[in-house]
Amino acid sequence: MSAKIRKIAVNVEETHIEIGREISPPTRKAVAVAVIENPFAGGYQEDLSALMDIGAELGTLLGDKCVQALGITPAQAESYGKSAMVGENGELEHAAAILHPKLGAPLRKAVEKGAALVASSKKMGSPGQVLDVPLGHKDAAYVRSHFDGIEVCLNDAPRANEIMVAVAVTDSGRPLPRVGGLTHEDAEGKDGLR
Repeated sequence: MSAKIRKIAVNVEETHIEIGREISPPTRKAVAVAVIENPFAGGYQEDLSALMDIGAELGTLLGDKCVQALGITPAQAESYGKSAMVGENGELEHAAAILHPKLGAPLRKAVEKGAALVASSKKMGSPGQVLDVPLGHKDAAYVRSHFDGIEVCLNDAPRANEIMVAVAVTDSGRPLPRVGGLTHEDAEGKDGLR
């Protein structure tokens, strides 16, 4: 089953000044969101494999859109995250089916490597509600400078029978990081932690 996509939106956020200090180069985050029909809205479905397959499809589509929006090569991506909001006729398990079993592998391909788990969140929601997408370093979960997030909001999504699926990618960590820990430059990316 392919996703029935009603809408795709892509947003890039650049931070040039933080607390009066110039950020050079600016930190940049991209988020791509697809609003899709929920094929299982309104009733219980035991087998959610169709949504898992949609997750794989969206991992590629949305990951590629983020990398393209940032104008970087996949290797230049530094962090990533994923999130989904299910409309009122769906259930949280629909978001889980999209996000967890199959979305990660194609997203990792879109950002080249990705040894660390992909930060994620899921929620029920309605049109115009904010969806937070958590972010973490793509190769080393202990890189604290990349613990972050970005939000996305579409005034007409998700409708009752829809799911809003978002992927975020960055080319840097937070502006002015100073809470210590492993740095991006020192991360090895072998075990997904360090």
